[in-house]
Amino acid sequence: MTVVFNTWLRAFAPRADAALRVVFFPHAGGSASFYRPLARALPEHVEALIVQYPGREDRSREQPCGSMDELAEALAKVLEQLDDKPVWYFGHSMGASVAHEVTRRLTAADGARPGQLIVSGRPGPARQRPDNKYLDDDRLWADVCALGGTDSRLLAMPEIRAVALPSLRADYRLIGTYEPALGTDLDLPVTICFGDRDPEVGLDDAEAWRAVTTGPFAVATFPGDHFYLRGDGEGAVVGWLGEQTATHAAADRSAPPRTR
Repeated sequence: MTVVFNTWLRAFAPRADAALRVVFFPHAGGSASFYRPLARALPEHVEALIVQYPGREDRSREQPCGSMDELAEALAKVLEQLDDKPVWYFGHSMGASVAHEVTRRLTAADGARPGQLIVSGRPGPARQRPDNKYLDDDRLWADVCALGGTDSRLLAMPEIRAVALPSLRADYRLIGTYEPALGTDLDLPVTICFGDRDPEVGLDDAEAWRAVTTGPFAVATFPGDHFYLRGDGEGAVVGWLGEQTATHAAADRSAPPRTR
């Protein structure tokens, strides 16, 4: 069962009694359905909410966001309302930067920020660079094909390319023109996850996330490429997330009931 939590959030495995929510932020060109298998495989103490960006799937008639500020500010207004139980953020690739920016905004506004920020498949802010792939559709499409994450047979179909390019172009423009803040303005736990064969993220790129927080910092490496969290690698990610959240869930069950 899929629940449209609100305009921005989808729940593919609703769990009203879950002790913890994890909000997933998709990659460039990605949609909520990318996370459907992972969301359903998570243990019962976790409820996954997936961000659905404008311009894809059931929001395909909407215009994609034109800048990181526009996207992060809209999401911050939605996510600050998730204050009835603990929440973590997990952002992959472009989604890592989106999750980071939303967390920065909620922290600055003393809002309902996440208990932990997990960034995935993206270099730390100091090692991110502008990019203009969005100006050349062939170059952009070649990059998408090289990173994997989508069946190569589908990518070879001209009709798939025609449908996918508008949101891809918008997302690549958003992330290619984004200038990240380099300050240490978080004090919560931050973990960076990446695949050990990811052509976009090495250990130095991952370690660069350490600079964003004064809180605990960790690096988690998984077997796989840029999309290590799909296919054969999904089980490892589900197991790791289950372990990471289990202690928190147990502590939450023994705590007094929450009030809004």
